[in-house]
Amino acid sequence: MYESSSVGELASKLRQELDRYSPGEKLPSSRALIERFRVSPVTVSRALAQLAAEGLVTTRPGAGAYRAEPPAAARVTGDTSWQEVALSADGAADLVPRTVDASGVLATLAAPPPGVVEFNGGYLHPSLQPEQAMAAALARAGRRPGAWGRPPIEGLPELREWFARDIGGAVTAAEVLVTAGGQSALTTALRALAPPGAPVLVESPTYPGLLAIARSAGLRPVPVPVDAHGVRPALLADAFRATGARVLVSQPLFQNPTGAVLAPERRPEVLRIARAAGAFVIEDDVVRRLVHEDAGPLPSPLAADDPDGVVVHVGSLTKATSASFRVCALTARGPVLERLRAIQVVDTFFVPRPLQEAALELVGSPAWPRHLRSVAAELKNRRDTMTAALRLHLPELALPHVPSGGYHLWLRLPDGTDETALASAALRAGVAVTPGRPYFSAEPPAPHIRLSFAAVAGPAEITEGVRRLRAAWAETRGENRSTSQGPDANLPA
Repeated sequence: MYESSSVGELASKLRQELDRYSPGEKLPSSRALIERFRVSPVTVSRALAQLAAEGLVTTRPGAGAYRAEPPAAARVTGDTSWQEVALSADGAADLVPRTVDASGVLATLAAPPPGVVEFNGGYLHPSLQPEQAMAAALARAGRRPGAWGRPPIEGLPELREWFARDIGGAVTAAEVLVTAGGQSALTTALRALAPPGAPVLVESPTYPGLLAIARSAGLRPVPVPVDAHGVRPALLADAFRATGARVLVSQPLFQNPTGAVLAPERRPEVLRIARAAGAFVIEDDVVRRLVHEDAGPLPSPLAADDPDGVVVHVGSLTKATSASFRVCALTARGPVLERLRAIQVVDTFFVPRPLQEAALELVGSPAWPRHLRSVAAELKNRRDTMTAALRLHLPELALPHVPSGGYHLWLRLPDGTDETALASAALRAGVAVTPGRPYFSAEPPAPHIRLSFAAVAGPAEITEGVRRLRAAWAETRGENRSTSQGPDANLPA
């Protein structure tokens, strides 16, 4: 049984038994719960924490857990309907209405219910994270002289130097700003480079979080199609001419969601086209460290080949560590750097110094290269497990490209497939998937789904998740209505 499932089951059982205790009465000790339910201490601790978060129990260090006192009478809520008018009027004069839609981002942040296979996750499963190395790095960082003082606005010089070396080329530490994660860096870059109402060229399909950033800033995302070799230069040139855009956001390495790598012959073409248009290229390079073991040598970032300041580079440690290890670098050359710096200061001041110190400790430790090698091997194994399971159970779903990096597969569904219905059926069958529609800034050319293989416990869970997805597929296609009754119905063992 997976740990998350055990936690959910124990929390459910304890929730049902709470009526046996009076408010303020002590619950059985952790040791008693471990022996009674035959679960681990970690499972008991997490189950009690879940009940505490729900306001059902209170925990007292060294004393135990107690049934919570009933909440006070609910506060009377006033009439907030006036806000509908105020919020709508806020963007009435904008050339492009600002819309704040977090659904595409929440799809990869929200944890599915206990027992559901997480094919929609956007981060490494805890078993893949360097938890011990991060903990040791944070402990060492906390003991560094001045670790809790105010850092330089741009970031610690040693960390900026590390990011500059990592990019390569002629990039220097003076051209690097340390930011709080890739999402924050992309937000800063778009605010710096495009005024409200302006068009911004985006790859199609692309990361939904980027589309959310653009629309919330009142920008107009204009799609430029990608294929198995990355963004298509001829269409890119056409888009610049047609729109007058001054920004392209591109993910040249392990593009999200297709997994494509920009072909060597296209790299200089993209830079030349952008330079001729007087435009910037925001290079989203946050998954570089999720390379698979069989990928071969990686191309350098576009920023390493750009002497003219066309590229604004975004690189991050988050994807290869943990969603909470939000340390990123925003790199640019020329006058734009000061604008990026000013926007970051206004928005966030700086990244907390202890986290920057911990990042330095982590990347400088022998555990860091070991972790990257381990992740590369494990991601390849998981990718191969998922592709094999899909070919066995779901040959109807097309996999145009098997990536050599990243953490997901991009599947084309047969024409006429209802993505939303499939995602709903999948959740009923016990597996969470991501529909393709949010990845397109305009009408999608075909239905798709994205499946992540990094957020699950391991190959066995991947195989089980695909079996459940097969049941959901059969339900939506009307092949066998009984498949909706359980994830394993009518499937081969």
